[in-house]
Amino acid sequence: MPYSGPKVPYDLIKEATIAFLVVAILTTLLAIIFSSPDESAVTIKQWANSDPVDFVTTALSELDGSSLSSQYGPPYNSGTNSQQHVGPFAPQKWAGQRIPVNSAQDFVLSPLSQEASSIPLLSQSLTKWNSASSADQGNWTANYSDALAKATVDGSKLLVPSGKYGPVGEMMSELLLMANSGALDASLTGTSHFYGTDYTKPLLFLADGTYLSGLAQNKHLLGTQWGMMNETGNWPGQAWLWLYTFWYQIPPYNTSTNADALVMTTMLIVSAGLLLVPVIPGLRRIPEYIPVHRIIWRDWYKRNRSK
Repeated sequence: MPYSGPKVPYDLIKEATIAFLVVAILTTLLAIIFSSPDESAVTIKQWANSDPVDFVTTALSELDGSSLSSQYGPPYNSGTNSQQHVGPFAPQKWAGQRIPVNSAQDFVLSPLSQEASSIPLLSQSLTKWNSASSADQGNWTANYSDALAKATVDGSKLLVPSGKYGPVGEMMSELLLMANSGALDASLTGTSHFYGTDYTKPLLFLADGTYLSGLAQNKHLLGTQWGMMNETGNWPGQAWLWLYTFWYQIPPYNTSTNADALVMTTMLIVSAGLLLVPVIPGLRRIPEYIPVHRIIWRDWYKRNRSK
């Protein structure tokens, strides 16, 4: 049936031009007023120079296999500490080990091996470590861990009391030197590809320590601070993420060890419900029961009340 209602002239080009200019001006002004600071990337060099004790403590946990990443589980290794599921729904486990990470080898031993060719003492230390029994390795790392509580910092250098650490002392000293110079960053991001954009290993290493989480807390970026939708500092962030981060703030999500899996499952259900609104009895009749559209289009309904 042809449209028989009122008609008015409409200049589409003029309307689009005005709309574009208004949006462009508002976007520019809001970006100037509310934009977030351009924080530089956190590096292992920055970490090692700012907090050498935390760096060496974390490196030691990578070496002895007690760090979070070394026991994480899929997709990095066969650990089980961070496997999440909701009943039989366990996508993390199903995906398997797709990005192999051996914390001791990748974060400590392999980078040191690259330096050992030019440092005879380090080469001897690595040989001694690799040929030692698990019991000896455990004793060395345990003794060194205890000594770290008494360590002192001189600038970016770490001074650890002498003790029965086997080759661990030399290994940790050289690893700290690598980190201080930035060589460890280069080693962990090294790739045979043209573009080196895979920061998985340095990020896992950083996350195992307390330095990165401390920076996040200072910038109000932790999960308990609605960090998923924050930018650094007191600035607005990705507001569209509020629905995801909201769940982490309420029970049972905020106390569950399977929070990520629970949130994922919840969002799948919510999204499915939204997609299926037209076919779900009751939901599809909400506009009929709550006729908000009649308020929005009230002029049309006034003109067509008798129709």
